[in-house]
Amino acid sequence: MEFSLKLPNHLPPTFPHNSLTSLQPSTLYGHKHASIAPPRRKLMFSSGYNTRNSASFPSTRHCRRYFLLKEARGTQLKTQTSVKPVNEELVEDKSKDLPVSGDSIRRRFLQFYASRGHKVLPSASLVPEDPTVLLTIAGMLQFKPVFLGKVPRLVPCAVTSQRCIRTNDVENVGRTARHHTFFEMLGNFSFGDYFKKEAIKWAWELTTIEFGLPANRLWISIYEEDDEAFAIWHDEVGVPVDRIKRMGEDDNFWTSGITGPCGPCSEIYYDFQPEKGYSDVDLGDDTRFMEFYNLVFMQYNKRDDGSLEPLKQKNIDTGLGLERMARILQKVPNNYETDLIYPIIQKASELANVTYDTADNQSKTNLKIIGDHMRAVVYLISDGVVPSNIGRGYVVRRLIRRVVRTGRLLGIKGDGIGNIDRAFTPLIAEKVIALSNHIDEDVKGRAGRILEELKREELRFVQTLERGEKLLEEMLADALASAKEGGRIPCLAGKDAFLLYDTYGFPVEITTEVAQERGVVVDMEGFDIEMDNQRRQSQAAHNVVKLEVGEGADIMETISDTEFLGYDTLSAKAIVESLIVNGNPVLQVSEGNDVEVLLNRTPFYAESGGQIGDHGFIYISEGENSQNVVVEVKDVQKSAGSIFVHKGIIKQGILEVGREVEAAVDAELRQGAKVHHTATHLLQSALKRTIGQETSQAGSLVAFDRLRFDFNYHRPLVDAEIVKIEELINGWIGDAVLLQTKVMPLTEAKKAGAIAMFGEKYGEEVRVVEVPGVSMELCGGTHVFNTSEIRGFKIISEQGIASGVRRIEAVAGDAFIEYVNTRDSHMKRLCTMLKVKAEDVTTRVDNLLEELRMARNEISNLREKTAVFKASSIANKAFLVGTSKEIRVLVEYMDDTDADSLKSAAEFLIDNLQDPAAIVLGSCPGEGKVSLVAAFTPSVVDLGVQAGKFIGSIAMLCGGGGGGRPNFAQAGGRKPENLLDALENARSELTRILSEKAS
Repeated sequence: MEFSLKLPNHLPPTFPHNSLTSLQPSTLYGHKHASIAPPRRKLMFSSGYNTRNSASFPSTRHCRRYFLLKEARGTQLKTQTSVKPVNEELVEDKSKDLPVSGDSIRRRFLQFYASRGHKVLPSASLVPEDPTVLLTIAGMLQFKPVFLGKVPRLVPCAVTSQRCIRTNDVENVGRTARHHTFFEMLGNFSFGDYFKKEAIKWAWELTTIEFGLPANRLWISIYEEDDEAFAIWHDEVGVPVDRIKRMGEDDNFWTSGITGPCGPCSEIYYDFQPEKGYSDVDLGDDTRFMEFYNLVFMQYNKRDDGSLEPLKQKNIDTGLGLERMARILQKVPNNYETDLIYPIIQKASELANVTYDTADNQSKTNLKIIGDHMRAVVYLISDGVVPSNIGRGYVVRRLIRRVVRTGRLLGIKGDGIGNIDRAFTPLIAEKVIALSNHIDEDVKGRAGRILEELKREELRFVQTLERGEKLLEEMLADALASAKEGGRIPCLAGKDAFLLYDTYGFPVEITTEVAQERGVVVDMEGFDIEMDNQRRQSQAAHNVVKLEVGEGADIMETISDTEFLGYDTLSAKAIVESLIVNGNPVLQVSEGNDVEVLLNRTPFYAESGGQIGDHGFIYISEGENSQNVVVEVKDVQKSAGSIFVHKGIIKQGILEVGREVEAAVDAELRQGAKVHHTATHLLQSALKRTIGQETSQAGSLVAFDRLRFDFNYHRPLVDAEIVKIEELINGWIGDAVLLQTKVMPLTEAKKAGAIAMFGEKYGEEVRVVEVPGVSMELCGGTHVFNTSEIRGFKIISEQGIASGVRRIEAVAGDAFIEYVNTRDSHMKRLCTMLKVKAEDVTTRVDNLLEELRMARNEISNLREKTAVFKASSIANKAFLVGTSKEIRVLVEYMDDTDADSLKSAAEFLIDNLQDPAAIVLGSCPGEGKVSLVAAFTPSVVDLGVQAGKFIGSIAMLCGGGGGGRPNFAQAGGRKPENLLDALENARSELTRILSEKAS
């Protein structure tokens, strides 16, 4: 039976004795010995707790206040966290014989810190807002702006279970006990609230009391100069000196980059082999130790000169690996055999017709790779990342390909259940989705799209694998031929093996096995060099969280959030809070200079949610009809949370800090943005009704004169679907529906069915924009009051922009009228030119195209006949080469003959000259163009002379290239001035080669 702690949501902020601080601990994890017993607290148990429902936790409190209050009560806290080592031989593992699920570990971690005043926040998306990283790689990433001081803290302390992706060590996945691409990082964070003492004591309490780990199995690492942390661990918590290891800067001093926030860190390690004692201990020995909890004490700012200055706000950033704690508590030999991953491995084993427990080590490794990677790709696709050849999409594609090729190594064919032409990854993904309830509740709702994407990508990749097999055969043939000529051992180059691996997804194990069967060795050293190069590039590019305090940080600290008035008015009086020129604050700015203006209040909308920022003017009036200061605003952006930065140029006068100004939005442009933003909502609803609810937004742009909407879908829309979408939207416009906007808690909005906009981050209170009966979305953008204001809607293009991602561009409002008028003008011109009615234009154009096609065919035929005639006139220029076998050779220039006609001329000559014969022809069909063709009879090819290879080298002399079959090949170039010399080279080279071969 599984229990969960249900915390009341009405506790008073001071935590009196009837609150959680006086609740009894669970008898399941309670201590037996009075010497280390925690204070008795009452627990209220219930089942079915949902970790994502933060409303079940008490409202946010000041964590530091809670900690001090506990200390003020005397010995309670000290008894709870000061575990002295004198009776460690009596300490036993409280989790012994108790099944502890991964879900319960996550839940208890969140509950532990929630009861200590932390706000439970949901996991951020795997697609981060931070442009410096490709994917969410750490729990602290969503709080980076808070740590930098660029965004004010909304809570003093928080706790999360963050989904993370790291691919820098992908080659270690399955081969070690702890490496993963996808993992969950449990973390508690303090934003200037509590610090080192509280973080350490709570970490120890969580580990030894809540999770019941025996104290004598825990080791601590600290930064070598962090005497404060040593004192807390030893003097207050009671960890023996022998089990506290001071370590250097590389191991225990966290830095975010060359400059920025940094500080010492402390880690808790679990000892799997305590019987080895304390001598010659190396915490880096992962056969004995595993670090599972990292505490970062962010207390310094690193300057450009390398010096450290104390931060004004000291922060705590921690991370506890869920999979690692599950391994410890579930007593399994590696993270993969925990209940978080093992059910996925079992499903893969079933499809491969193997049993994990009895499988050999290589098979176990392959099953672990599948278990890990399938978690990663399911959650990435759920968060909107689709396979492609760039960025995040390439990460997904590469992981899926590793799963597919690993499945082939295990012997999985087709879908693994007898259907050879189907995919197996969706069957394993179903298991991942089934396990997703407490990780991300949105995954099940996106299951259809996830499974379809996996199926499509796997089947496409199987074809790529087959192409790789063909390429491998060609490479092996070349290796054997080269070795025969040079008298060497046949060897496949490391670069070639890596090309097969990286581009075609061909496992190096299969490459090696096939090569050995053909008597070819593989240059594994060269392969490893290529692999290391790629790994270094991957690590350098995508796996560092950069925290740098910019020059404007001090400015932003003194500026309050901008009050936005733009929902209700397009003009307002405001005070100039700050002026920035080239990133530096100034007191005044004169005419002609670019400037960033910060106001205390504004009607200007700042770019967000896909909608671009407003344009307009900021001015100071002298009288009713004149202004002595005018600033033209061309863009508005948000900075440091909700500070609006108005970017523009001083058109007139001098603007000063502190002056009262009038801020006025361009009403016509704002109306364009409103029209296109509401139209975007209607478009998403129409798409879902037309092609299915599974489609989801993947990006958007709302401009003054157009909209762009990216969505996940696997094929182009057909004309009938586009017509239906337009009909739906224009119908809603004609219905003149009044929009409704309201502000409500995020949880209520989601329950009501509101759709979240792609890539947006929401607070507890959200604005909901509803077109009754049509759409409901979370949106902070500006919208029309009535759909009739949109006037009309038209899709102007629909195209694919990435694998599985489509893009619609459309116009509405005034832009729609302009578009229709322009198209009508073009149609009238066509009607005049073609002398037909509008309804007859397409028929007339079809007829003209058919006439043009026929005329072109006639011209082509005439050109070919001319080329053949020219060829017949030069056939007598062929000369003989060779002694044992006389070969007719013809190399000629054929003026401006086009490529197709040149091909016909070569075919004519090769048919009319008796075998053996070799022909090379060249021409200049146009400015900057060269055409070449080579045709060899079978007897010439039998001598080992190939047309494709020969003509390629000649084409290079003309700045081009090409190739083809051994008997016939074409090539081109861009340097006509080199053609005659190239043909002369071809004549002499062909004569030399054939003379040698036929002598």
